[in-house]
Amino acid sequence: MAIDDGPTKKYGSFVQGAGIHRNPTTTPDGAKFIYGHLWVTICAVVRHKLWATVGLPLLAKMYVRAKDIAKLPTENLIGFQTKLQQATELVKWAFVCCKMLGKQLWIVTDGGFTKARFLKPAIRLGVTVITRLRKDAALHGLLKPVKKRKPGRPRKYSQRIYLSNKTTEKRGWFKVMVTLYGRQETKQIKLFRATYHPAGGRVLVLIVREAIGHSAQLSRSHCWRAYMCTNLSGYGGLRPDESATAEQILEAVSDRMAIEQNFHDLKEIEGAGQQQVRGYCANVGAFHLNMWVHTLVELWAWEKNRSAVCDRSDSPWDDQFRCPSHADKCGSLRQEALKKTFFGTFGHSRKNRKIARQFYKLLKLAA
Repeated sequence: MAIDDGPTKKYGSFVQGAGIHRNPTTTPDGAKFIYGHLWVTICAVVRHKLWATVGLPLLAKMYVRAKDIAKLPTENLIGFQTKLQQATELVKWAFVCCKMLGKQLWIVTDGGFTKARFLKPAIRLGVTVITRLRKDAALHGLLKPVKKRKPGRPRKYSQRIYLSNKTTEKRGWFKVMVTLYGRQETKQIKLFRATYHPAGGRVLVLIVREAIGHSAQLSRSHCWRAYMCTNLSGYGGLRPDESATAEQILEAVSDRMAIEQNFHDLKEIEGAGQQQVRGYCANVGAFHLNMWVHTLVELWAWEKNRSAVCDRSDSPWDDQFRCPSHADKCGSLRQEALKKTFFGTFGHSRKNRKIARQFYKLLKLAA
């Protein structure tokens, strides 16, 4: 599963729970902030056998700033929670669901959730967290067992590890073949164990060299990214003495883009945030309705063939082998509903068939 936060625009000064939040997308006017609601969302990340990775939104929590809590009416009064606390509650809910199904939970996030208030509660539950590391992350080496303890307080951390120094070292690099964003790619990586204070113990650190833009003209120390995994043993079919592999970490990081696509589809296709409601509970209910409709449409199209979900015969300039978008699936579902509604009473005479063909063209334009 993936966790991230995303805003929805609102208008009016009497919308409960709305406030000024950072705008994650660049707008034509260059606005860095947006007025509306901010949603901390968790979604299931699944891979389709034919299409790309698909995100299924499940649950969300509205983040309300501390100074906006007092503006809520008494009947909707809620306690202030940070985004990290809300994300932790979502992880606990998902952990209980996975435990009932006999599944192990992996959570992938962006760098904004790489903090102790989120990492430590998730690790205590036994959840594997994969997230991005800052390039100046305070990593330390592993402590070696001491046979004879010296007087004084025992040492808690070993020597400091600088990621920039790790990237300049020539040894330790190796290549892996992974599936990223639906394509097979070869990445040059380095994998090692370290101690990270926000995680409360040992973590698995992965450094990958990236070739972005004019990277050939840049220093190698600037063309890399670092990721962290809290799973040092016991994933899936792994033996207890094995750790998560580099392929699993990189593919999980690339699959996180499914939740970013969910935010886009929820706002542009499902119309999240466009409902003319002002109450706190009404906004929460409307956003969850949009999420669950999105998930139900994806599940409806899961076993469908590409030709049944996506028809690009009217747009020959488009790539016919491109994965169907959420808009294609919604359009296909609308067409099927309209067919069953309007064509169920048509007869089989030649005149009725001619009318049906013309009517189908109109319905195709409407859907």
